[in-house]
Amino acid sequence: MSGATLVIVGGGGFRVPLVYRALSSAPFAGLVSDVVLVDTLPDRAHAIARVLGALPSGARPAPSVRVEARLEDALPGADLVFAAVRSGGAEGRILDERVALACGLLGQETVGAGGIAYALRSIPDMMRVATLMRDLAPDAWLINFTNPAGMVTEALSAVLGSRVIGICDSASGLVTRAARAAGVDLRGSLTGVDYVGLNHLGWLRRLDVDGHDRLPGLLTDAPRLAGFEEGRLFGPDLLRVLGALPNEYLFYYYFHREALRSIRAADRTRGETLRDQQADLFPRLLASADPFGVWEAARRERESGYLAEARPADEERDEADLAGGGYERVALQVMRSLLTGRRAELILNVRNGTTFAELPADAVVEVPSVVDADGARPLPAAPPTPHQLGLMAAVKAVEQDTVRAAVHRDRDAALRAFAGHPLVDSFHAATRVLAGYEEAFPALRASWSD
Repeated sequence: MSGATLVIVGGGGFRVPLVYRALSSAPFAGLVSDVVLVDTLPDRAHAIARVLGALPSGARPAPSVRVEARLEDALPGADLVFAAVRSGGAEGRILDERVALACGLLGQETVGAGGIAYALRSIPDMMRVATLMRDLAPDAWLINFTNPAGMVTEALSAVLGSRVIGICDSASGLVTRAARAAGVDLRGSLTGVDYVGLNHLGWLRRLDVDGHDRLPGLLTDAPRLAGFEEGRLFGPDLLRVLGALPNEYLFYYYFHREALRSIRAADRTRGETLRDQQADLFPRLLASADPFGVWEAARRERESGYLAEARPADEERDEADLAGGGYERVALQVMRSLLTGRRAELILNVRNGTTFAELPADAVVEVPSVVDADGARPLPAAPPTPHQLGLMAAVKAVEQDTVRAAVHRDRDAALRAFAGHPLVDSFHAATRVLAGYEEAFPALRASWSD
């Protein structure tokens, strides 16, 4: 199938040009003929549309672009829906960070207390998207990048079933960097890759080539570990103990005290940095004769500060990380497989089913999966170790309580989620941080059922 219609919910999002650029070049050119941008802030969508119009053209005509103010007007006729929504905007993210920090807790976008607060806003907004899709575009597929991606995808699967697939570039980026460091050519296959976990909480456990696992050699090779981001982040001592390569977000678990100390010592949170960087970005995009140049400069500045608390002040990110080519490639590969039936193997957020007997069947896990015209399904996986399962089970319980709180307006479930998170160290702290978020977000307080 070609010439499909793609609706981008959150069409005024900063990273939308990455998706469109990939759509306009090989190997995805011609896959989509029409792109519809819909955003609660239409001026932002129009600004991004200007960037799309200024992108260098590929070998084939680029997809047409139109902006819609209402989701109800965008969805009819859609084949694919890509959602990357930031509920509450930049100010919401800053409150997620600052409320947690005021309670002595980690202030991070998707991990710990901040991640729970973010999910309590994201899930209701995305449930509306899923309900409208079910009514107005029942045959469309939803590719979800709205964070926290695992929790949001799990909530939406109750409405859309297997027609929602969660994506994240963190795990696939880890595998790509580790394979490069180990001298492994994956050739687009995950046959020799053993990765297990949840979104933003997983481990690469094997890199097999011709029956030989290259990962143990990499984990004991300090110079090679120093050559890529996760190797530097965790260091040879921890990696030797784990016998696996963690997802970068596990930095907040394995080095919780150091991360909290670094974030608390910073002048600004990550959300405040992004807000300040982009304070006048969208007006400039609307006014500039070179909107692509303005956007590209802002993108590089934004990416350079990613996970800054995990790096020494004088360490810059690798050029390969700044060049993009992450989540949009995952999204486009999923779209291509759904539209054409061409089989692909990717690390995705999908329903567990029988993959891990210790977790609920309806739980969303992040594992190597196969995707084709029938959707995405997890590939067989070796059982998690007790260490991995312990952390996965604890965080999954938090995620399921958070989903219940957001969908059923259950305050007790929200409190249980905060109290049960491994990075929230007491029930009193959980009580304080939930009250803090209710004060910061009056709509949250008003949302609880009697």
